[in-house]
Formats: sequence, structure tokens, C-alpha cells
Amino acid sequence: MSANGSRLFVVDAFTDEPFRGNPAGVVILDDKRDDTWMQSVASEMRHSETAFALPAENGWWHLRWFTPTVEVDLCGHATLATAHVLGGHTRFRTRSGDLTCSVSPEGWIEMDFPADPPDPIDPPDVLRAALGAEVTAVTVARGVSDLLVEVAGPDDVRAARPDLAALASIPVRGVILTAHDPSRDRIVSRCFYPAVGVPEDPVTGSAHCTIGSWWAGRLGRDDLIAEQLSPRGGTLRLGRRGDRMRLGGRAVTVWHGEISV
Repeated sequence: MSANGSRLFVVDAFTDEPFRGNPAGVVILDDKRDDTWMQSVASEMRHSETAFALPAENGWWHLRWFTPTVEVDLCGHATLATAHVLGGHTRFRTRSGDLTCSVSPEGWIEMDFPADPPDPIDPPDVLRAALGAEVTAVTVARGVSDLLVEVAGPDDVRAARPDLAALASIPVRGVILTAHDPSRDRIVSRCFYPAVGVPEDPVTGSAHCTIGSWWAGRLGRDDLIAEQLSPRGGTLRLGRRGDRMRLGGRAVTVWHGEISV
């Protein structure tokens, strides 16, 4: 343990293979650190999110998440990564309320997050040009943080080469492209967050609160398998339970050390 009490881990989330899924920084603190220090660490790490966990009362942990440029209200993959470091069964106090994590009999970490059913909207004028001719939007909906764009099929999700500067001009955290793949009965997606310093996120847990809510309604069932089609890729189990969403995934620790400042 360093004199400052800060242990640092890098964990690949939503995968059971190193160097796939979504890498997250996880900092385990013994004492409070100020926001500037946490933002500086996240900027140094350059992962889409770095989580900071501080022990709270009665076995709870305070948890915060930072991208390289800003603090965010909710992050699934960094929560999964932190629960993995802390042993799986974990309870967090966060800006998005209390979050709990448990371990399934198969060894998947399951997170209990708020569901986020998005409401259909008229697409922003910039969206069509931002997505390009390769992508055909079927429906556009707005969740709490993100814009969800249902497209014609998995090939549209794979083919997308969006104009990131144009996406960043839309007043949302990010833009989700998603489709149902009937050949494998999976929900597929890609997630773009240039407005918060993350051009394309490898695997986005919090976005699946929106994705899972949308497809549970569209497909008429609560339990789904989801795959994010980024270059690194990742797999999630989704389960809508009333106004909550169960997000399940695996994780692998890639390295760990200490912060010396």
C-alpha cells in the first residue's frame, strides 16, 4: 500500500478474455481525495472511465466515475470492474442512487441498475448527416442520458462510420446504434460518446439500461443477451425487473499497482 492509500487496477469488463471487453481504471482509496486529483488520475489513465471507491459505513462503498474529461452520473463497466476487484458481492452509494452487485452461480457479476425506458422523438436535424449514408435509422428515442437509434439490422451497426464532431453537437451524453440480430437472437449495439471525450466506447454498461429497456418492450420479453460490436467487443446478460435492469458480465484483472502521488 502506498503512503497515500491508493491502489490502482486495470480491469477488462464484460469479457472473460484479457485485452477484450472494456478496460476500466479502478482506484481503491483509504481517504477522500479532491475532485481535481481524481480527474487528473482519470486523464492520466485515458480509459473511457476510471472508478474511485472509498469505504463507507456498514460495508457500503462510495463510488464515483470519471472519463478523461468529466465526471459522469453512471458507468456500468467501471462498476463491474470495481465489484470484481472487491470480490463480487458489493454495495455502492453513487450519484445515481444505491447500486448492488452479486455473483451468479456461473460466476457472472450481476449489477442492479435503474432501468431507462427511452421515449421516441423526432430525430435531431444533424443526426442523419452525422450517421452517414451507410446507416438507416428506423426509430430514434431519448433516454435519461443517451440518444438511442434503432437501425435496420446488425450490418448497419457494423458499417457505421459516424461524424463524431457532429454527434458531439447533439445535446446528449452519447449516441447508441442498436439492432436485433434474429440469426443469433441477440441485441447488438455500438456506443459513441465524443461529447465526454470517448469517441467509441468498447462496451457500455449504463447504455444497456436504455438498450435493454427498449428491446424488452420491442421483443416482449425481459431477459436478453446483448453484444457490443466495437473492435474489442463484449457480452452482457440483461434482465428487466420492473423499474430496474440487471446487467450481468464477467471481468479480468490485467494489472495492478499503486499511485505514488
